[in-house]
Formats: sequence, structure tokens, C-alpha cells
Amino acid sequence: MSSAARLRRVCAAALATATVASVGGSIILSPNLSSNDRGSGTVLEAVRSKINDPYANVPSRAVQESALIGASQANPLDILVVGGGATGCGVAFDAVTRGLRVGLVEREDFSSGTSSRSTKLIHGGVRYLEKAVFNLDYGQLKLVFHALEERKQVIENAPHLCHALPCMTPCFDWFEVVYYWAGLKMYDLVAGARLLHFSRYYSAKESIELFPTLAKKGNDRNLRGTVVYYDGQMNDSRVNVGLACSAALAGAAVLNHAEVISFLKDEATGRIIGARIRDNFSGKEFETYAKVVVNAAGPFCDSVRKLADKEATSMICPSSGVHIVLPDYYSPDGMGLIVPKTKDGRVVFMLPWLGRTVAGTTDSNTVITPLPEPHEDEIQFILDAISDYLSVKVRRTDVLSAWSGIRPLAVDPSAKSTESISRDHVVCEDYPGLVTITGGKWTTYRSMAEDAVDAAVKSGKLSPKNGSVTHNLRLMGGDGWEPSYFTVLAQQYVRMKRTYGGKVVPAIMDTAAAKHLSHAYGTLAERVAAIAQNEGLGKRLAHGYPFMEAEVAYCARNEYCESAVDFIARRSRLAFLDTDAAGRALPRVIEILAAEHKWDKSRKAQELRKAKEFLETFKSSKNAHFHDGKH
Repeated sequence: MSSAARLRRVCAAALATATVASVGGSIILSPNLSSNDRGSGTVLEAVRSKINDPYANVPSRAVQESALIGASQANPLDILVVGGGATGCGVAFDAVTRGLRVGLVEREDFSSGTSSRSTKLIHGGVRYLEKAVFNLDYGQLKLVFHALEERKQVIENAPHLCHALPCMTPCFDWFEVVYYWAGLKMYDLVAGARLLHFSRYYSAKESIELFPTLAKKGNDRNLRGTVVYYDGQMNDSRVNVGLACSAALAGAAVLNHAEVISFLKDEATGRIIGARIRDNFSGKEFETYAKVVVNAAGPFCDSVRKLADKEATSMICPSSGVHIVLPDYYSPDGMGLIVPKTKDGRVVFMLPWLGRTVAGTTDSNTVITPLPEPHEDEIQFILDAISDYLSVKVRRTDVLSAWSGIRPLAVDPSAKSTESISRDHVVCEDYPGLVTITGGKWTTYRSMAEDAVDAAVKSGKLSPKNGSVTHNLRLMGGDGWEPSYFTVLAQQYVRMKRTYGGKVVPAIMDTAAAKHLSHAYGTLAERVAAIAQNEGLGKRLAHGYPFMEAEVAYCARNEYCESAVDFIARRSRLAFLDTDAAGRALPRVIEILAAEHKWDKSRKAQELRKAKEFLETFKSSKNAHFHDGKH
């Protein structure tokens, strides 16, 4: 197709999109409120008060396990969720806030799989919009409408963990300028009332001022300018942990490190009526009964389905997304870089994240494994791809961490590659009593969960007290949080640090530490700051990073942090930001967790070994060193 023809098609599609938005778009853009009203006052306020009670603590792990054991055949749960990722915890949160009796089990930790290894973007899908235009695919267009609605909602429901991020698209000829400007204006149009900020064009000079390391030439072509648009960014695993703990505060029995080993079936009908579960710490096995089981095991949902039916056909087409972390000087704070089409047609991005730069590429086929590892050629591809667009020398030795995540895409038999598979989700009940939810993406986790609970209610003939209320329900730490909240921490708390000689000395709660606590824990950050001040746990865990000892104790007490890996990978993000720094922090992390959980020497040695094995799957440069002088 010629450039002129492509441009005409973009313009025609923009008009069509405008028509959809003005005539029929309101149906898509509006929340699909149920007859019993998603926000019916008293229900929503009662749930909010439970989640946002500043003195509330999540029930202990032992209490949660007892609650699951207590779900007998005579008194079953309404719903048992298998899988503690974004979708599974979203299902538990949606169901419990409808007044249902809910349990959840996760084989590893909340967010231990795909949900902690995402791109960290909350997005509508610019690529899907492009495909909708050029394939005249209304289904893809609806998907973008829906994702953009959910994008704004995810940010509003966890404002401390999510924010809008400007993303720059470099243009090296005037056609690209017009093409991307028109396409991203269409993206703004589709977002409608859910728009974060308007996209706009910047000249080459303005672009270099905004992104100093951007190359002025690419493939022997001069930079003609950039188009900047907005999507959302998140701290993915902390949103996931927030979902799990919010569900627990609302009354769900959530249990990590507990694995379903078989299903219980009704002898007469064959319907699934529960599961046999093993606590992976104690080895203890127990049975839990439920009217419906929801399979939300992400890439592993086929293995869960095969526990019910060995002959079940596979639903998952696994796709690998590789990411690397580089020092902060690769990208300016508050501006990302997205290249929609590299030499081999893949998308490459480079985004500021938690004080460092995360870079990555799009889908490639993979096999399902519990701890996926990035291949060296994939790491090198990312480095080569971003080097074409940067003026800074790109070095393998700068890679602080590298990881791979498996995306559970729902199979379309006619699709030739994973990239052409839609991120839309699938809900099905192909075995009585077992509802499976798969596909989708982080951005749409909330509506996916709502659809799964609707299917479970229908399957089990359940009687919820109300419809879904999660559309306008902030996670713990989010209600009442403001971006200026960190000033309260900086002014009212000090960090008491224990020296090597055992003496406790005061240190200021500096801006970097205060901002980190505010964004990681929201309004609950004062509880962490109080531990740092009152228990002498104000020391940083690793040079150059704001994570402090008090967080380990807080997470052990309040966020089901049961292992060293739980902390370095999911409660804090140190393993993802800097593998070597995480390794150096391990002994102190284990020491604090041992005091909290009463571990013996054998358990401490086991934790150190497992954590080191985990960190070996993050392919950082063995000689990567990055110190920015922040103590």
C-alpha cells in the first residue's frame, strides 16, 4: 500500500471512529452498570470502611488457612479461586465485595508469575487501534475502547502505584510525523472522557530538550520531530499484592504458597465441588469445598484444567516478553520512548521506572516454565534496537537486571503469530463447576474479574448481595492519598538506624525515602515510617536505592511476605531493578524475616539458597556497577 493510500485510510478511519464515539461509542465508554447499581451507596461505603480502616490488619496466614479448612461440604465457600496473579486476586476482590464467601490459593506468591513481569504499562493498545484501522476490524476497535476505559480506572483505583506517563515516538521523515500524529490523535479521540492528556507534536529541537539522549539521526535520516502521547504506568506486583490484601481485609481467605493438587468431585454428577490443597511450607494437605472453582492460573491454566479432565485441549498460546533494566541516564525522568516498528517489525520501548530505565520488546513464542529466563540474543536485540535511537553508547555491562515474562494469550487457531492474537480475554466453563478465565492483559484485569465472577454466579446459582462495586473502589492505601503525602513523612518521622556496633542513631527521612514510601504504600506509609523510627529499622537495604529495613518487617506482618524472594521481587522491586544490589541485601532481608517468622538456621540457609537461585534467572551483567551517590 502506498504512503498516500495509507494516510487516506487513517483519515477515513478517524472519521469512522469519531462517528462511533459520537453515535454508538457511549455504550462502550460508559460503565456497564448493573440493575443493582455498581456503586449503591451503603454497600460501597461499608466495603470502603473495611479496606481503609487505618487500624485494620489482614488476618494472619494461619487464620486464612483455617478458614479454608473450615469450608466443608456442608458449609462450602461460594467461590474458590486458583491463582494469585492480577486476574485471580481481582476475582477474589470482586467476589468478596459482592458479599460472597471467597477463598483463594496461589502455588507460589501473589504476582509471582506474569503479573510481576509485565511492561509496567497500563494502556489501551495503540497497535490494536492500528490493526482495527487497517483491517477494518470493529472487534479490535471495541477492545481499544474498553481498555482505555479500564486504563483510567486502574490509575484512579490505585493512585499511589499508578500514574500517567508521556511516551515519545521519534519520526525521521515527514510522512511519519503526519502518520503518527493522525494515529495518536485518533487514540485521544477513542479515549474520549477517559483521556489522560492530549497528544502533541514536538520539533526536533524541542524533542532533544525533552529527551537529551535521543539521537538526532536514525538510519542516515534526520530527526524531524516526535509525537508524544500518554498512557499509564504502574508498579505491577505492588498493585497485585494490594488487591490480595484488600480482598483479605474485605473478608476473603487468601493463601499464598498453597497448591491445588487435585479436585474434589460430586460422585453422582461429576461436578467439581472443591479442591485438595497442599501448604508448600509445611507440606500439610487439606480439603476445601466450594460451590464454584475459578481457574485464574494465567499461563498455567491448562495444567489446572487437566486436573479436572486429562483430555482437555490447550487454550493457551504462551508468548514471551523480555525486559532489561538500565541506569537512569538512558532516559529522562517522566518521559518514555516507544519505537512502533524496528528493523524486524517489532515494537521497542524505553521507559523510566522507579528511578531506572526499563527497555523491552514485544512477543515471541516460548514454552511454559515456572521461572522463564531471557536469552542472551533477546537481550542483545533490545540493546541493538535502542542504540539506533540514542546518542548515548549502549553497553551490555549497563544491564542491571533482565527478565522474561510469559503472557497467557488465548489461542486463535487461524492466527499465524502471537502478535496477531488479540489480548481479549476468554471465560468458559468446559467442565462443570470449573470456570476458567484466561487471556486479556493487566489493564483490563478488573473487568476480566467481573466477567469471571458473573460466570461463577451463574454456574453455582450463587446469591450475591449486590453487583460488582470494584469500578469505583480504591485499593488499600489509595483512599485519601495525594501526591504531596510524602511531605507528611519527611516532616514527622526520622529513620533510626542501627550501626555495626549496635548503637541506634537518627537520620533524616529524606525526600527520596519519603517519596518511595508514599508511592509504595500510599496512606499506609506512616505505619512503615513508624517502624523505621520506633524499632531502629530505618537503614537502607542497598546502596543507591530507597528500600529500607522497616519495609521487610511491615510486609511480613501486613502483606503475607513469607520468603526472601517474596520481598526482593514482589514487595520491593529490588530484584527487578538491580540483581546485584538485591543479592547484597539478601542477608539482612533474611535476618529480619527470620525474626518476624521465627525461622531456624536451616530455614535461613534454605531461603538464601533459593533466593540466589532465583536471582540467577535475572540475566544482569556480571560486572554491572551503578552507583548514583544516593545513600
